[in-house]
Amino acid sequence: MLAGSAAAAAAAPARAASAPIPLFDGKTLDGWIQIENSATILSSGGITDPAAFAAKLAKGQDSVSEFLRSRLPDALKQDLAAYDPSSPNAKAVVSALVKELNAILSGPSIYEKARFRGIVLRPETDRLLRQNPSGQQLARWNKILLEDAYPAELAKSVTTGWIVKGGAMASTGVGRGVIYTAKDYGRFRLMFTMRHVSGNPDHQGCILIFCTRPGANEKPLDALAGIQFQVPNGGRWDYRPGRNNNGGDEFTKVTATHFDPHEWSRVEILADASKGTARMAVAQPLGSKAVEVLDFHDPSAGKVGPIAWQMHNAGLFDEFKDVTIEPDPSVDDLVTMR
Repeated sequence: MLAGSAAAAAAAPARAASAPIPLFDGKTLDGWIQIENSATILSSGGITDPAAFAAKLAKGQDSVSEFLRSRLPDALKQDLAAYDPSSPNAKAVVSALVKELNAILSGPSIYEKARFRGIVLRPETDRLLRQNPSGQQLARWNKILLEDAYPAELAKSVTTGWIVKGGAMASTGVGRGVIYTAKDYGRFRLMFTMRHVSGNPDHQGCILIFCTRPGANEKPLDALAGIQFQVPNGGRWDYRPGRNNNGGDEFTKVTATHFDPHEWSRVEILADASKGTARMAVAQPLGSKAVEVLDFHDPSAGKVGPIAWQMHNAGLFDEFKDVTIEPDPSVDDLVTMR
């Protein structure tokens, strides 16, 4: 019986090895899509002058301030009128304001011709005005209308946070967001070289797998509801709806490493959406044998979807290069550990 099986195996044709496919050519970001959370959502950090903004919303006689004030809860209006940046509750007041304003921004258009008379609109705002936007574009329009109405109090947001710099995909530190592949992947070997340049506030470089692709004009889920691997020392997070935590038994720290995140690392991630499994190995310095750092296993998390680099917060600068993917790899093991 064993001899027959061996003979049959010997006669069977060997499975052809799949060739890695480049995901980044070192020149353009073709094949990648960017989402900046700040493009449609106001954050506390986006308010550059909280005292002046609070004063305008509480007492301003301009039409936009009067409109927004009419939509705010009475208790919050009282807090804004008494706002003092040195007060112990100053941060809580700003957080409550951000929550209320984001609810307004996610609703119908805030634009009315009379309401915005005299306000200088940037070219992007004016262009969207003529397009009658909906969905995500409407949320973007509302956000930049608000920014144009308060140019001294709010930072101007952008829709992109990644550029090509020195042959690498480089984050610009503008805000929280992701850049993700235009194609979906289920079972794959992802290979890339990366380094964390700097951060203020600081956070390790983040990779997202098993992500949820947003539909046309659909608001993306935060971090695309993906499973996060942090390079190079194996931090992690589970962004699935209802979880949003650093995980439990589904993550296993295989090796306690102390790699320098500011040095280049060669990273391999072997993932299988059908099983909900993923393994990450890291080699530092480049050219050395990799060490398996972090494993993930949760069948309910497996999902065919895009792969993403995540900017956890504004002020982060990471670089990625030599990015390839091997769909349906013929070797079901971490090859960089050999």
